[in-house]
Amino acid sequence: MPINIRMDFLPDDFSDFISENCDRREFLISRLKNRCIPYSLLKLDGKQHICILFPKTAYSPRFRAKTVIVHYDRAENTPGANDNSAAVFQIMDWAERLLYSGKTHNVRIILTDGEELGGMSSPDSLNQGAFAIARMFRTLGIKNNDVYVLDGCGRGNIMLVSTAGKNSPGPLSFRLAFESLFKKTCDMVSAAAPGRWVKAPVPYSDNAGFLANGIPAVALTVLPSEEATLYLRNLQRDKNFENLVMTHKVAAAAADKAEELLLNEKLPLTWRMMHTQMDSIPMLTKEAFTTTGRFLDILADSVTMV
Repeated sequence: MPINIRMDFLPDDFSDFISENCDRREFLISRLKNRCIPYSLLKLDGKQHICILFPKTAYSPRFRAKTVIVHYDRAENTPGANDNSAAVFQIMDWAERLLYSGKTHNVRIILTDGEELGGMSSPDSLNQGAFAIARMFRTLGIKNNDVYVLDGCGRGNIMLVSTAGKNSPGPLSFRLAFESLFKKTCDMVSAAAPGRWVKAPVPYSDNAGFLANGIPAVALTVLPSEEATLYLRNLQRDKNFENLVMTHKVAAAAADKAEELLLNEKLPLTWRMMHTQMDSIPMLTKEAFTTTGRFLDILADSVTMV
């Protein structure tokens, strides 16, 4: 049964998308068709990704392309309101704005399947949805491309730019390209949320697949200010905490359940609610949708010469 709770910043059909028996791929395809947004299905390694490409007039070879990645799958038996339905709807609304804007924006959007299989530290990482996409990019020699990953953008008012990738092994060319993309992302986030953003380690999302293939990608998420502040303090207090966050091993050293709970409490509450029944509509906030929407519009207007 659909969840009947509504908030004024959510579309009427959001509760249908997070309902227990929703076929999320067919839901999105139907939504795209109803809004006349052009799309195609990309089938790779048993996954079905949804690609949104705009008319040729939206692209110019003079500027770098911008690929925006958002996963539409969710953890089994959870609503997935923030992980990752909020970002999916934010992107869908943005796609509609872009379609009728008449702008040359060089944006392509990929709604990915299979992100929940795991990040770079998971044994399933090679089967993760975005890994096959990134491998295809590398095989086809797709360059001149900036990759942005949005995940968990439905709760809070502080945008986090993930530092994942800054210490990735690789040639100098990769490190320089990543630093350029990272700085560009920080500049756009600063414009979208002046004084309300931070750089911080964020658990791997679809950026893991691109980084593993040697392709720079920057991930973004949103947290409530009090959670972001506490998280940064915990990072400062424990120099090993960042590594534990990235490898999903924060509570691995716990001697018992009580200690496990204490260790997990070092993580933002928003992240702890993901993959549970608490990842539902009441946890979402209007500020997160507003902030993310501003960032996306700034991203669309940004241009980098080839």
